[in-house]
Amino acid sequence: MTKSQLVQKLADAADVSKKQADAVLQTLVEVTVGSVRRGDPVKIPGLGTFRKVQTKARMGRNPQTGEQIKIPARKKVRFSVAKTFKEAVLGKK
Repeated sequence: MTKSQLVQKLADAADVSKKQADAVLQTLVEVTVGSVRRGDPVKIPGLGTFRKVQTKARMGRNPQTGEQIKIPARKKVRFSVAKTFKEAVLGKK
């Protein structure tokens, strides 16, 4: 689904204009990015949680040569899918 398709579906579902739906989507993205950048997790009920994590430095291996390399510590963004979303898409186990 493209952004324009998502905006159209949001506009239809909420009975608002496409311009208003686009503004809401943009604001959601901006608020999520800002919060995660500060280190605050963002939980969207029924969808999942965005959070920033710090990985530790570790030793890895170059798959072409087999030599060991040092992988530095860094920050990453993680997304955890909500259980209800996973069950709705994949079905219950």
